Amino acid sequence: PPQYFGDAPLASVSMDFITQWFTDGDTTGRVVLTVVLVGALFVVRWLVLRAVHARLEHGTATFRTKKWVGYAVTVIGILGLVRIWFGGSGGVTTYLGILSAGVAIALASVLENLAGWAFIVSRRPFRVGDRVEVQGRAGDVVDIRAFRFSMLEIGNWVAADQSTGRLIHVPNGKVFSEQVTNYTEGFPYIWDEIGVMVTFESDWKKAERLVGEALSAHAPDTSEPAIVNSIREAGQQYLIRYRHLTPTTYVKAQDSGVTISGRYLVGVRSRRSVSDALWRAILEAFATEPDVDLAYPTTRTVLPGGVVIRSIREESPE
Repeated sequence: PPQYFGDAPLASVSMDFITQWFTDGDTTGRVVLTVVLVGALFVVRWLVLRAVHARLEHGTATFRTKKWVGYAVTVIGILGLVRIWFGGSGGVTTYLGILSAGVAIALASVLENLAGWAFIVSRRPFRVGDRVEVQGRAGDVVDIRAFRFSMLEIGNWVAADQSTGRLIHVPNGKVFSEQVTNYTEGFPYIWDEIGVMVTFESDWKKAERLVGEALSAHAPDTSEPAIVNSIREAGQQYLIRYRHLTPTTYVKAQDSGVTISGRYLVGVRSRRSVSDALWRAILEAFATEPDVDLAYPTTRTVLPGGVVIRSIREESPE
């Protein structure tokens, strides 16, 4: 049976209310102001971006400017719409109080991502261009948005921290619940090691000298102004105190031979090229030394008392 509101059907009352709401002069004015505001913001954004593209070359500066213009237009648009539809500060307060009660529960993950975005923008745990690792996945940050940031993946099936070509999208809320490792913040260099194993019969002292010569020839020069300045700046921002930056070697006896580890400082994105140059130099140097041989996993059997070898012919009857 139809539902009634007083003497009139409920559907009729609802239609009359909607019609009156749309034909109300105040509501019509707000709709017009909303359309004007949105259109004006789009025009302003287009004009600003056009001026930016005319003055700046396409690159990091243009990308960041475009992002900040988008943020500014979004914030101004939200504030303008709230002002148009809810009036002064009292209306805004009432609206936010009613809205927050339901949104806090229904959109918990969305709010967490927004809070993560605010943290990333304000505290700067990483920026566009930094190399970071989150949840065991590493990459170069190429974009930061309100709900997630994107990384150009490195590693995985590709060796030595080189790019795979895939994009990884990570929710911003992960900065609160997961460990974020930054390769480049403060000090854009990392320590790397190269391990060379020689046999026990080899002259390991000569092998260590050859590895040290390769490190001196191909590892980055730690006396360069760029490295020195980076260390100084890192020490001012964080409690980082590197005293010995020159390449060094360490020796360790293992099951299959003697391992000589070369430790050196290298740029974050130069790890593979430097490692390639070191291995080429070490292999060429070892090839000219008859008393230095590379080792590999081997098994040795020692029999007490020696081994007696008899010929089958000697045991066969004549």
